[in-house]
Amino acid sequence: MSETQELTYSDVAEHSSKKVYNATTFVDEHPGGEEVLLDVGGQDATEAFEDVGHSDEAREILEGLLVGPLKRQPGDPAPTTTTSTTTTGTSQSDSATGLGIGLYAAILLGGALAFGAYKYMQAKSES
Repeated sequence: MSETQELTYSDVAEHSSKKVYNATTFVDEHPGGEEVLLDVGGQDATEAFEDVGHSDEAREILEGLLVGPLKRQPGDPAPTTTTSTTTTGTSQSDSATGLGIGLYAAILLGGALAFGAYKYMQAKSES
């Protein structure tokens, strides 16, 4: 690992953690997909990282991505925290699932009606 450098707020705008990581080289290799990292980029991702329960190996990889500590100075804006994208992602998933179930039900009902009409027409033609 290269030598770490101390960063000021002006160097890294809007970070609220005490360490700065550059995960750019790891985005394509992330087992959870690149979206997970891109959603928390430029923010304090500490809570998101800890909520997942990463392995010791993941923590070792993270240390390899360390750029340096974040030096807070007087006059720096208040840190921002990660907004919860999980809740909106779940509601989008739920609405998509609801649409899929509704479509499946409509197809099933249409098939049952078509079968009933076929049987009715078959019985009518035999008599």
